[in-house]
Amino acid sequence: MDELKNEIKETIIQALQLEDIEPQNIVDSEPLFGEGLGLDSIDALELGVALKKKFGIKFSAESADNKKHFASVNALAEYISSEKNK
Repeated sequence: MDELKNEIKETIIQALQLEDIEPQNIVDSEPLFGEGLGLDSIDALELGVALKKKFGIKFSAESADNKKHFASVNALAEYISSEKNK
């Protein structure tokens, strides 16, 4: 799971061009939006596309669970892991 979390962090940095952030600077349990990493709704769209390309998973625009899935690196890792095991 640690390898998956690191891949997610690298994807976040590359997709959103966060040049001044290293993977080790992103705390797994810290919120990605708002007071945490400070991402916004546009970042969520870009990140969703990047994660789809990297991991072959889909996020439904109508899903109420998206906010939960994008809450943190931990939440994304759990979602990606569960989707890949289906």
